[in-house]
Amino acid sequence: MSNQLMKIGELAKRAGVSHRTVHYYENRGLISPVSREEGSHRMYEEEALQRLEKIAALKRLGLSLEEIADVIDLYFQSSGGMLDGKKKVIDILKAQLKKVDDQIDELSDFRSDLIRNIRHMERLYEEALPSKT
Repeated sequence: MSNQLMKIGELAKRAGVSHRTVHYYENRGLISPVSREEGSHRMYEEEALQRLEKIAALKRLGLSLEEIADVIDLYFQSSGGMLDGKKKVIDILKAQLKKVDDQIDELSDFRSDLIRNIRHMERLYEEALPSKT
């Protein structure tokens, strides 16, 4: 791991995000520059890149930025903090799984209602057709 500082352009490129994303995450407190160079250029350490990578991984798991903000710092503390972060992520993912399961149940019920309504309307339609004699 290098202690070399990066400007925002290099950080964004290495993380595969836009400059705007870096600024946005900085404004949300998810990352922060370590210093400012002459001319007000923000300078970032390697940890900022690691944080961007962790943010991307947590987003892929389905966490919102609010949820990520609640756990991101825990990943960059002592090993105990990292375990706390992982436990929080597990709890968030379990809550999301519960929501998904509830949505699946609702959709399944809705699907059954649709099938029942389609069959009922088909019967009414068939009954309304002129009989062929």
